[in-house]
Amino acid sequence: MTDPFAGPLGASPYEVLGVAASATDDELRRAYRARMRETHPDTGGDAAVFIRVQRAWELIGTPEARAVFDRGRSFSSDDETDATASRSTQTRPDTRPRARAFGQPGGWRRERYLTLIREWVGRGAEIADPYAADLVRAAPRDIRHLLADALAEEATARIVADLGMGYTVWHDVAADKRGVDPDAKLDHIVLGPSGLYGLLSEDFGDPIGLRRGEIVGAHIAGAPITELIGRIRTVARQAGVRFTGAIVVVPDDQVAQAITELGKVRGLLVVVTTRSALATVLRRGVTGARPIGGTEVFDVRSRLQQRVEFV
Repeated sequence: MTDPFAGPLGASPYEVLGVAASATDDELRRAYRARMRETHPDTGGDAAVFIRVQRAWELIGTPEARAVFDRGRSFSSDDETDATASRSTQTRPDTRPRARAFGQPGGWRRERYLTLIREWVGRGAEIADPYAADLVRAAPRDIRHLLADALAEEATARIVADLGMGYTVWHDVAADKRGVDPDAKLDHIVLGPSGLYGLLSEDFGDPIGLRRGEIVGAHIAGAPITELIGRIRTVARQAGVRFTGAIVVVPDDQVAQAITELGKVRGLLVVVTTRSALATVLRRGVTGARPIGGTEVFDVRSRLQQRVEFV
């Protein structure tokens, strides 16, 4: 399960314990004991919150651990995933053919993040590392959300790349050439033997639910699935292709079920999947979808390659 403190939208251990980052060690210890009593399942507390309190204490409960946490990590990349990949390539180089890829995953949102974080800090102010954890966590949620989504898109891109040469993917595809909404985009388009899919890579920061074919949650504004379907239809008209379905990809700890097929929503098959289950969805396809192959794949790829534009 994803560490709840790992991403830009995660609460800090200080917030979970209910103290300021400047709290003394004694204040921190008292707050931890109080929060343990409040959240313990045996006294009516929430088990999930209880686990977070324990994890918070592990991160800042001793002077040594606290010093490490306060120095912070950088959100410049998905450090855990990159480290895992690095370890695996040290022992055995990965020579498998990769999916064909076009565009820059996460690029648009990283650019927006860098612009807004500098505006928030103040024009002219020097920022040594715009991805430093202490700076990111202090920023407003909408700015942190941009970075969280950029990291989510980059993680999805790595997964899709490993599907192999039978797949083609386009990242950060413009979904409104008329200028009505210049920021509208499809995070990814994936073409493979199981079909043609439009993907939304999201990190909502909190667990989500599903209601009447839409995603709901504490910090969700708008209608993510409806907006995704609208953008898919825009690209479909522009390129003259038919999409098989829509896929929403979220971190593993934000949904209770790894793969949830919603059936047809507004006429398009929709799946909500965890990041770790995405490859399974793209390889096996979606229930009710028609696999494609041969000359049809070539034709769809050619149409998209000729008409896709990037944000």
